[in-house]
Amino acid sequence: METNTSTHNNHEAEQVTEVLRCLQPAMQADGGGVELVNVEDGVVSVRLKGMCLACPSSSLTMKLGIEKTLKAKIPWVKEVLRVF
Repeated sequence: METNTSTHNNHEAEQVTEVLRCLQPAMQADGGGVELVNVEDGVVSVRLKGMCLACPSSSLTMKLGIEKTLKAKIPWVKEVLRVF
């Protein structure tokens, strides 16, 4: 998993990256993936990769998969945004 650690707090990035690693196998099984882009003030920015880019279910993956899991496991996460 790629991470741009120069733009966000390393401790917060490590927490988010650990959770994203747990989600990665399911996404990779469908030919996709997720990359952490930034963490700032409780807002996590991620970039979907591979087949997730064109998948009609990518909005559900973001809200019901990635955001829901991050919020459940990391209390300070307020929102997850998709960047392109």
